[in-house]
Amino acid sequence: MQPVYLIGYMASGKSTIGRILADKLGWHFVDLDDAFMEIHGLSTTDYIRQYGIDAFRRKEKYVLEDIADMAPTETVVYATGGGYPCYEDNMDCLHELGTSIYIRWKPEDLVERLLLTDLSERPVLQGRSRKELLDFVTPHLAAREEYYKQATLTIDAPGFIPEADEIIAEQICQYLKHKTK
Repeated sequence: MQPVYLIGYMASGKSTIGRILADKLGWHFVDLDDAFMEIHGLSTTDYIRQYGIDAFRRKEKYVLEDIADMAPTETVVYATGGGYPCYEDNMDCLHELGTSIYIRWKPEDLVERLLLTDLSERPVLQGRSRKELLDFVTPHLAAREEYYKQATLTIDAPGFIPEADEIIAEQICQYLKHKTK
Protein backbone atom coordinates (compact mmCIF):
# COMPACT_ATOMS: atom_id res chain seq x y z
CA MET A 1 0.00 0.00 0.00
CA GLN A 2 1.24 3.48 -0.89
CA PRO A 3 0.61 6.79 0.87
CA VAL A 4 -2.23 8.90 -0.51
CA TYR A 5 -1.74 12.56 -1.44
CA LEU A 6 -4.91 14.63 -1.75
CA ILE A 7 -4.61 17.55 -4.14
CA GLY A 8 -7.04 20.23 -5.23
CA TYR A 9 -7.92 23.88 -5.02
CA MET A 10 -8.39 25.91 -1.86
CA ALA A 11 -11.48 24.76 0.07
CA SER A 12 -11.76 21.52 -1.89
CA GLY A 13 -11.79 19.68 1.42
CA LYS A 14 -8.35 18.08 1.35
CA SER A 15 -7.87 18.32 5.12
CA THR A 16 -11.43 17.41 6.10
CA ILE A 17 -11.68 14.58 3.58
CA GLY A 18 -8.18 13.43 4.50
CA ARG A 19 -9.15 13.07 8.16
CA ILE A 20 -12.35 11.20 7.28
CA LEU A 21 -10.48 8.94 4.86
CA ALA A 22 -7.66 8.20 7.30
CA ASP A 23 -10.24 7.31 9.95
CA LYS A 24 -12.10 4.99 7.56
CA LEU A 25 -8.87 3.23 6.59
CA GLY A 26 -7.32 3.20 10.06
CA TRP A 27 -4.36 5.18 8.66
CA HIS A 28 -2.43 8.22 9.86
CA PHE A 29 -3.29 11.71 8.62
CA VAL A 30 -0.84 14.56 7.94
CA ASP A 31 -1.92 18.05 6.94
CA LEU A 32 1.11 19.57 5.22
CA ASP A 33 0.10 23.11 6.26
CA ASP A 34 0.20 21.98 9.91
CA ALA A 35 3.52 20.20 9.34
CA PHE A 36 4.91 23.36 7.72
CA MET A 37 3.98 25.36 10.80
CA GLU A 38 5.51 22.80 13.13
CA ILE A 39 8.79 22.77 11.19
CA HIS A 40 9.10 26.50 10.38
CA GLY A 41 7.29 28.06 13.35
CA LEU A 42 4.95 30.11 11.15
CA SER A 43 1.59 29.34 9.57
CA THR A 44 1.64 29.17 5.79
CA THR A 45 -0.24 32.49 5.71
CA ASP A 46 2.26 34.23 7.98
CA TYR A 47 5.22 32.75 6.11
CA ILE A 48 3.86 33.98 2.77
CA ARG A 49 3.20 37.44 4.22
CA GLN A 50 6.72 37.63 5.64
CA TYR A 51 8.83 35.97 2.92
CA GLY A 52 6.65 35.81 -0.21
CA ILE A 53 5.01 33.03 -2.17
CA ASP A 54 8.16 31.88 -3.99
CA ALA A 55 10.08 31.34 -0.75
CA PHE A 56 7.06 29.51 0.66
CA ARG A 57 6.80 27.17 -2.36
CA ARG A 58 10.49 26.23 -2.03
CA LYS A 59 10.08 25.42 1.68
CA GLU A 60 6.77 23.62 1.14
CA LYS A 61 8.38 21.23 -1.34
CA TYR A 62 10.96 20.12 1.18
CA VAL A 63 8.46 19.73 4.01
CA LEU A 64 6.61 17.05 2.06
CA GLU A 65 9.79 15.26 1.03
CA ASP A 66 11.22 15.37 4.57
CA ILE A 67 8.02 14.02 6.10
CA ALA A 68 7.81 11.26 3.49
CA ASP A 69 11.39 10.24 4.32
CA MET A 70 10.66 10.21 8.07
CA ALA A 71 7.27 8.46 7.88
CA PRO A 72 7.57 5.05 9.52
CA THR A 73 4.59 3.71 7.62
CA GLU A 74 3.11 3.89 4.16
CA THR A 75 -0.41 4.03 5.54
CA VAL A 76 -0.66 7.81 5.57
CA VAL A 77 -3.13 10.21 3.97
CA TYR A 78 -1.54 13.61 3.23
CA ALA A 79 -3.44 16.83 2.53
CA THR A 80 -1.24 19.02 0.33
CA GLY A 81 -1.52 22.76 -0.14
CA GLY A 82 -3.63 23.87 -3.09
CA GLY A 83 -0.66 25.18 -5.05
CA TYR A 84 1.77 22.40 -4.17
CA PRO A 85 1.20 20.35 -7.36
CA CYS A 86 1.84 23.41 -9.56
CA TYR A 87 5.40 24.11 -8.42
CA GLU A 88 8.51 22.71 -10.15
CA ASP A 89 8.37 18.91 -10.44
CA ASN A 90 6.05 18.36 -7.48
CA MET A 91 3.58 16.17 -9.38
CA ASP A 92 6.45 13.90 -10.42
CA CYS A 93 7.47 13.75 -6.76
CA LEU A 94 3.94 12.76 -5.73
CA HIS A 95 3.88 9.99 -8.35
CA GLU A 96 7.15 8.61 -6.99
CA LEU A 97 5.97 8.75 -3.38
CA GLY A 98 2.44 7.35 -3.67
CA THR A 99 -1.07 7.77 -5.05
CA SER A 100 -2.27 11.29 -5.84
CA ILE A 101 -5.99 12.03 -5.83
CA TYR A 102 -7.45 15.24 -7.25
CA ILE A 103 -10.66 16.42 -5.60
CA ARG A 104 -12.31 18.37 -8.42
CA TRP A 105 -15.01 20.96 -7.77
CA LYS A 106 -16.82 23.45 -9.99
CA PRO A 107 -15.63 27.04 -9.38
CA GLU A 108 -19.08 28.11 -8.14
CA ASP A 109 -19.07 25.39 -5.48
CA LEU A 110 -15.53 26.28 -4.41
CA VAL A 111 -16.61 29.89 -3.91
CA GLU A 112 -19.48 28.77 -1.67
CA ARG A 113 -17.06 26.62 0.34
CA LEU A 114 -14.52 29.45 0.54
CA LEU A 115 -17.18 31.78 1.90
CA LEU A 116 -17.58 29.38 4.83
CA THR A 117 -13.89 29.83 5.74
CA ASP A 118 -11.95 32.71 7.26
CA LEU A 119 -10.79 34.55 4.14
CA SER A 120 -8.30 36.56 6.20
CA GLU A 121 -6.30 33.30 6.37
CA ARG A 122 -6.12 33.31 2.57
CA PRO A 123 -4.22 36.50 1.68
CA VAL A 124 -4.96 36.30 -2.04
CA LEU A 125 -8.72 36.20 -1.37
CA GLN A 126 -9.00 38.62 1.53
CA GLY A 127 -11.70 41.27 1.16
CA ARG A 128 -13.23 39.91 -2.06
CA SER A 129 -16.97 39.76 -2.70
CA ARG A 130 -18.70 36.57 -3.94
CA LYS A 131 -18.47 37.81 -7.55
CA GLU A 132 -14.83 38.84 -7.14
CA LEU A 133 -14.06 35.42 -5.67
CA LEU A 134 -15.66 33.70 -8.65
CA ASP A 135 -13.80 36.01 -11.05
CA PHE A 136 -10.55 35.02 -9.32
CA VAL A 137 -11.19 31.30 -8.75
CA THR A 138 -12.41 30.44 -12.25
CA PRO A 139 -9.25 31.34 -14.23
CA HIS A 140 -6.93 30.42 -11.35
CA LEU A 141 -8.42 26.94 -11.11
CA ALA A 142 -8.30 26.58 -14.91
CA ALA A 143 -4.58 27.42 -14.86
CA ARG A 144 -3.91 24.81 -12.17
CA GLU A 145 -6.00 22.13 -13.90
CA GLU A 146 -3.08 21.02 -16.10
CA TYR A 147 -1.21 19.99 -12.95
CA TYR A 148 -4.16 18.63 -11.02
CA LYS A 149 -5.28 16.40 -13.89
CA GLN A 150 -1.96 14.53 -13.69
CA ALA A 151 -3.20 12.87 -10.50
CA THR A 152 -3.54 9.11 -10.32
CA LEU A 153 -7.28 9.52 -9.74
CA THR A 154 -9.75 12.39 -10.10
CA ILE A 155 -12.86 12.47 -7.93
CA ASP A 156 -15.61 14.82 -9.05
CA ALA A 157 -17.33 16.48 -6.10
CA PRO A 158 -21.08 15.89 -5.87
CA GLY A 159 -21.79 19.62 -5.57
CA PHE A 160 -22.26 22.01 -2.68
CA ILE A 161 -24.17 19.70 -0.35
CA PRO A 162 -23.63 19.08 3.39
CA GLU A 163 -22.48 15.47 2.98
CA ALA A 164 -20.04 16.15 0.10
CA ASP A 165 -16.84 15.53 2.10
CA GLU A 166 -18.16 12.21 3.44
CA ILE A 167 -19.24 11.10 -0.06
CA ILE A 168 -15.84 11.94 -1.53
CA ALA A 169 -13.98 10.17 1.29
CA GLU A 170 -16.09 7.06 0.73
CA GLN A 171 -15.41 7.12 -3.04
CA ILE A 172 -11.67 7.32 -2.38
CA CYS A 173 -11.90 4.55 0.21
CA GLN A 174 -13.67 2.27 -2.28
CA TYR A 175 -11.06 3.05 -4.95
CA LEU A 176 -8.20 2.21 -2.58
CA LYS A 177 -9.85 -1.02 -1.41
CA HIS A 178 -10.46 -2.08 -5.01
CA LYS A 179 -6.89 -1.14 -5.98
CA THR A 180 -5.39 -3.45 -3.34
CA LYS A 181 -7.41 -6.53 -4.40
